[in-house]
Amino acid sequence: MPLIYKICPRALWREAEAAGRFTGAPVDRQDGFIHFSTAAQVAETAARHFAGQDDLLLVAVEPGALGNDLRYEPSRGGDLFPHLYGALPLTAVRSVDALPLGADGRHVFPAGLLPA
Repeated sequence: MPLIYKICPRALWREAEAAGRFTGAPVDRQDGFIHFSTAAQVAETAARHFAGQDDLLLVAVEPGALGNDLRYEPSRGGDLFPHLYGALPLTAVRSVDALPLGADGRHVFPAGLLPA
């Protein structure tokens, strides 16, 4: 199963590392689940919800490690987005990469992540 992704402010992720689990950003806690994106969705998520924000991290997660708490549900445009109903165990995290802003103001994703 392909990895799923969470865009997270660096400070919030550092808190999760200290706590040993990620309970979500304020919007996640408000909605009752942690929002994730697939590789095909993550660039639009960044542009829509994190435009112009720097000091972000891209957290790659193994969906198979999340069990039945992970559900793919319809969201914008009817696309199925991964939603985690519970805390994210750090053992499910496969990588954490910086998500800097490029000269054009868009986020620069790790090489090979985004579909061509």
